[in-house]
Amino acid sequence: TDDRFILFAQINIVTIIEDAYPKQLREIYRPPLVLFYEGRLELLSTQILAIVGSRNATKYGRQALDQIMPGLAYKNITICSGLARGIDSIAHRHTLGLNGNAVAVIGTGIDKVYPRENKSLQQLVAKKGLVLAEYLPGESPLAWHFPQRNRIIAGLSKAVLVIEAKERSGSLITANIALQENRSVMAVPGPIDSLNYVGCNKLIAAGAKPVLTASDVVNEFSDLTI
Repeated sequence: TDDRFILFAQINIVTIIEDAYPKQLREIYRPPLVLFYEGRLELLSTQILAIVGSRNATKYGRQALDQIMPGLAYKNITICSGLARGIDSIAHRHTLGLNGNAVAVIGTGIDKVYPRENKSLQQLVAKKGLVLAEYLPGESPLAWHFPQRNRIIAGLSKAVLVIEAKERSGSLITANIALQENRSVMAVPGPIDSLNYVGCNKLIAAGAKPVLTASDVVNEFSDLTI
């Protein structure tokens, strides 16, 4: 329709054959051929850390972000997440509040918002940072979109930090993709009797780096010091 054509004309795209397409994303299995975006595409050439975690963030998870995020912003590490409920959204709000760089990869068309309560947050990330989508404008949030989105989050990032995760969670999908793509995987350790941290503790037992402070993260970025 004419309305659809007008919408496409107003949306920015970058294709896999362009220099602006992130080199690190080309390396992954089945990279997206086209990315739709709003915001500062140049952030894709910065040092990127993916932060993922539970949609039902606990007080412990929030405190972990409170402790870690200022040091990451100080070192200009760009934070990438999925703009989901919980840890993703909290990480983005922290980043923007600290005047840091935020990249959000969404599982819908670039003109859609999911969950709905994140509308103002998504608009703020688009204004100050970068919002990316591989789906056509108008695409709804279908369940299979989100595991696909996770491969982009992992692919864009040099390392993935899991803040909190149950034994089976989307965050662990992202961590497993990151391992397959030769990215560093880190996790915040949690109480051994907490179901919310079984995933994190198992990642650490399997060799993921435990994170207690921002410096634990920064040290994974070889050309940064703290």
